Amino acid sequence: MKKRGLFRTIFLIILLLLVAIQFIPVDRSAPAVNPSQDFVAVMNPPGQLGTLIKEACYDCHSHETEYPWYSYVSPVSLWLQGHINEAREKVNFSIWTTYSAADTDHAVEEVVEVIEKKEMPLKSFTWTHPEARLSDAQRTEMVSWFKTLRTGASEKRGEGDNGDEEAGQ
Repeated sequence: MKKRGLFRTIFLIILLLLVAIQFIPVDRSAPAVNPSQDFVAVMNPPGQLGTLIKEACYDCHSHETEYPWYSYVSPVSLWLQGHINEAREKVNFSIWTTYSAADTDHAVEEVVEVIEKKEMPLKSFTWTHPEARLSDAQRTEMVSWFKTLRTGASEKRGEGDNGDEEAGQ
């Protein structure tokens, strides 16, 4: 009998905690998107690549997050917003043109790396967003195009001429 009473007490405590954390506010606010700063609007990826980038990346890496119903239930809301905040700190496609040349180059380098290693989009994201699942062909296309952005930036800075990428520093 004592085990049953202990189980009920533990269950009630957990239930009360789950109810209580529903009242912890989660900041889902984001500034309005300025098209003159947006990656897809400015960089104009070829073909369906812009749509693919938006579907696979923008929910976390922009101010255009579309929050699903479960993002309003704690503790999922806290976990999800933490991921979004971290993602926006690493790369935010909504403010692309505000990055310095070095930051842009680094962001593109990171995008290429995480797509090649299949680290992005996160598996936990693709479970509920099948449109974000990238085939090997889509990954190859994305990586190839992003690499051209790095090559183009290097050439504009004159780094492609002599192979000395440190020359301008």
